[in-house]
Amino acid sequence: MKKKVLIVGAGAREHALTWKLAQSPQKPELFVAPGNGGTAAIIQNVPMATTDIEGLLKFAKENRIDLTIVGPDDPLAVGIVDRFQKEGLRIFGPTRAAAQIEWSKVFAKNLMRDAGVPTAAYRTFISSKEASAYIANCALPVVVKASGLALGKGVFICKTRGEAEAALRQIMVEKAFKEAGNEVVIEEFLEGPEISMHAFCDGKTAKMLPVSQDHKTIFDNDEGQNTGGMGTIAPLPWVSKETIDEVYARVVVPMLKGLKEQGEPFMGCLYPGLKMTPQGMKVLEFNARFGDPETQVYMRLLKTDLLDIIESCIDGTLERQSIEWHSGFAACIVAASGGYPGQYEKGKEIAGIETAERLDGVVVFHAGTEDRNGKLLTAGGRVLGVTAVADTLEAALKRAYGGMERIRFEGMQYRRDIGAKSLKTLHSNAGSDVR
Repeated sequence: MKKKVLIVGAGAREHALTWKLAQSPQKPELFVAPGNGGTAAIIQNVPMATTDIEGLLKFAKENRIDLTIVGPDDPLAVGIVDRFQKEGLRIFGPTRAAAQIEWSKVFAKNLMRDAGVPTAAYRTFISSKEASAYIANCALPVVVKASGLALGKGVFICKTRGEAEAALRQIMVEKAFKEAGNEVVIEEFLEGPEISMHAFCDGKTAKMLPVSQDHKTIFDNDEGQNTGGMGTIAPLPWVSKETIDEVYARVVVPMLKGLKEQGEPFMGCLYPGLKMTPQGMKVLEFNARFGDPETQVYMRLLKTDLLDIIESCIDGTLERQSIEWHSGFAACIVAASGGYPGQYEKGKEIAGIETAERLDGVVVFHAGTEDRNGKLLTAGGRVLGVTAVADTLEAALKRAYGGMERIRFEGMQYRRDIGAKSLKTLHSNAGSDVR
């Protein structure tokens, strides 16, 4: 009998997970809540909010769902895993308390401190007046962060005290990120490239995914406001296996141990974002789920049945589960609505996806799209993730950009320098053992 699997989420991450699960030899019956125009084309969407825990639970019970996979952070923060587990349902993701590693930056920083995990020096504040007094004398540049969930937008790199004060005012006084700004973290600015690491976890065992790199800001040359992510590449040719092993030993293992000692073993996907500083790697923050757009490149590279991996995490048998990856590289370029990450219009007709996907190695994942009366329209800030795989990073990027050039909708914007710094590093190391 076919397994029934429910994927919770509406973005390109969930489309990528669905796309990969649809390839499983187990041929599961898939549902996505609420899904998007891309998932609707291949499986059944369930029109339900990701934080409607009781509604999702009712759907899972009535439809005899065998396994639920949680994509975004919000349902984890409100306890979807706890609720499903209480009803005896199988679900992939950490409990609310374990997911606190993402929904409270203060909790994560304190846990890192206690576990000896390398991270930036920091102070935390619940009073805007005290935070302002600290900003008046702290070293510059400085990073001001909303402690709670802010869709990847609650982080401000401030070069002047005026910028820091403005960020603080936006977070704590104007409540731009609502209750996420009730507490702030103010930390030292770290120099160096940023990388994304992910690990499958079953509470006691962790297995690392290839290293990837997100491009956070809206404009080329890492300029402009932070977004949810404008593009990703994987693996990174300039990051060694020794570095990945170091992240495993000095970051992932201590944090899993710390959470377990607090009585909240972490099961799911643990995602530390790191800076490779001149003084060594340091953790910027943790996510308690698959990254977006990192998942899009991971699913293009994953060789092993994703369903097997997820079930081994739930069953606590990850140590016995082998995980294989395709050779080569993957790239993802995000097409966003005009005005994003600020105000943007929806309902713009999208064309060219089929043409793009005729190119060798190209798959387009939908993020903010909807199918309305047979027309595919924009329905979010990040609209599409154009992905490609190839034997070399340069070829993967060329294919992805070739796909992007065939897509169009009014106001469409995308970065034209995804992977450029890694390519530059690769070329500067030509003739060495970096390939």
